[in-house]
Amino acid sequence: MTTTAQPAPSSDTAPSRPIALITGVGRSIGIGAGIARRLAASGWDIAFTYWTPYDRRMEWGVEAGAAEAIAKELAEAGARTAAIEADLTDPDAPARIFDEAEQRLGGPVTALVLSHAESVDSGLLDTTVEAFDRHFAVNSRASWLLIREYGLRFRSAPGTATGRIVALTSDHTVGNLPYGASKGALDRITLAAAHELAHLGVTANVVNPGPVDTGWMTDDLRESLVRGTPLGRLGTPRDTAHLVDFLCSPEGQWINGQLLKSNGGAAG
Repeated sequence: MTTTAQPAPSSDTAPSRPIALITGVGRSIGIGAGIARRLAASGWDIAFTYWTPYDRRMEWGVEAGAAEAIAKELAEAGARTAAIEADLTDPDAPARIFDEAEQRLGGPVTALVLSHAESVDSGLLDTTVEAFDRHFAVNSRASWLLIREYGLRFRSAPGTATGRIVALTSDHTVGNLPYGASKGALDRITLAAAHELAHLGVTANVVNPGPVDTGWMTDDLRESLVRGTPLGRLGTPRDTAHLVDFLCSPEGQWINGQLLKSNGGAAG
């Protein structure tokens, strides 16, 4: 796990802004980056994770300097940042991520946003055991361990609901079995947190962004999805970010234990 250097906070001053930890912020056009921008504009300091070897395996490739550019953009919006490169197949990574975020930003994490994913297309007949296990390690096990680490560390004033967990999911399964199945497990883990962490003053919700084109769609798929969406367009990272921002705000505290579709009414 590596980190992108940012100015360290003074040890004798508490952070003036709450801290959000966002996973899966490795590409400037991705949903994670969109959420980071929105929360930074809303007054949050941002720790975020990324994993370059995953992008290297995917068709879009590595966006050189993305973590540094995103961190700089967030800083220009007033946020202190900590960019952390972490392999979420490692069971020890979640604790190290929280350690790094707390050390670099000088306080506890208030909001945990899970937007990371392992997503390699394969179906029932051609999914390998290795791919299946890797999807569940990243999308399910790492999410559980991040939520568990958050729950072990979070402290709230009695009678308040200030903690936030938001996980991004998908209902896609056909031709994408390990991704969809592991995201289904993520849903259950997150919704369990809404009840098991309620005594800490934490809410937990799942958001399904629907079809958001972040560079992975073919022209034919893009046209098909647009036809199936009443609003006549695809989703954007900004659309998802607005909902996550609301869920993380004080006004969003009464929404808890929900799976919310933010998809423009796209046909399932």
